[in-house]
Amino acid sequence: MRHVLERRQTLPIPLRQAWDFFSDPNNLARITPPEMGFAIRGPKPEQPTYAGQRISYTVRPVLGIPLKWVTLIAVVDAPHRFVDTQEKGPYALWHHTHTFAECAEGTVMHDRVEYALPFGILGELAHRTFVKRQLAGIFSYREKVLKELFPEKK
Repeated sequence: MRHVLERRQTLPIPLRQAWDFFSDPNNLARITPPEMGFAIRGPKPEQPTYAGQRISYTVRPVLGIPLKWVTLIAVVDAPHRFVDTQEKGPYALWHHTHTFAECAEGTVMHDRVEYALPFGILGELAHRTFVKRQLAGIFSYREKVLKELFPEKK
């Protein structure tokens, strides 16, 4: 079964600054909860996200067991949008669209993640039991960290 998670957050920074931050794959570790054990495998990316880029990393989403995840950056439309998809990892489907738009307060960032779990009914049970909550927690953590990194100007 396909699921969708959507989040919006307004950042009090210009569009270009938001794009520069999110298009640097090395910043993903900064906005991922430490308990996920996120680590880029191999050489750290030295350039901004580009279409066709593959990023390999390890995550530890369940019981500290390491899982390899390979992401493909499928689409880049700087500074407004990029799409990453899972090539290898724990999901049967992972399609994450990141969009950025200027607004009066700075930049509104919108995430839309379409995902599905493997293993049929067992995957759906895992989704109801912990995956849905875990994903919501990851994005809530990210929102909190981004508020700390980019505080509202008074």
